[in-house]
Amino acid sequence: MTTTLVAGAVLTGAGLITTLYGERFHSRPAVYSGKPAASLGFILVAVGSGALGSGYGTWVFAGLALSMAGDVFLMIENKVFFLAGLVAFLLGHVAYGVAFLVLGVSTAWWLVAMAGSVMIAVVVLRWLMPHIEADMRGPVLGYVIVISVMVSLAVGTRGEGWTPLILSGAILFYVSDLFVARERFVIASYANKLLGLPLYYAGQLLLALSVAG
Repeated sequence: MTTTLVAGAVLTGAGLITTLYGERFHSRPAVYSGKPAASLGFILVAVGSGALGSGYGTWVFAGLALSMAGDVFLMIENKVFFLAGLVAFLLGHVAYGVAFLVLGVSTAWWLVAMAGSVMIAVVVLRWLMPHIEADMRGPVLGYVIVISVMVSLAVGTRGEGWTPLILSGAILFYVSDLFVARERFVIASYANKLLGLPLYYAGQLLLALSVAG
């Protein structure tokens, strides 16, 4: 366990606590400092785990970096920046998907998982679509499709015997996004942040740790 890895994990934890404090007490300085710090933490965990030493790790690092960009965009409560954050996270999921393919995916496991993901996506979209403004429906649909493929590929890595950290991280990321969607489109509530942010950062940390092999 490297110093960089430990420092990154501590930074993510401290940044998360600061962000949740900022969201609870409406302190934008706390959010603007805490959230990038928490995201930088999972980048450091990936570096400390040896991310840049393999093809899989490099693609995971790219996904983490794009996620950090998305975090920064989503701090700004503005429709344009929300869309920029959506695109950044979508590209992050693409990077994760490529990483899983580079590592190795069981086609049978992936296909079964895709069938289940499609059913879940239909339920999610039926819940969200009535609340989404017309010009955002296309981007949201595209995002749901991409994240569903990403999680299904994560399932496929288990079929090849790769670390369960991958699937656990992908699932936590998926669930955390449901709280982001609820916050943005359904009902704004501190509960969305209180539940969603820990799941998100836990998921990213697991994916960062998965590069250690």
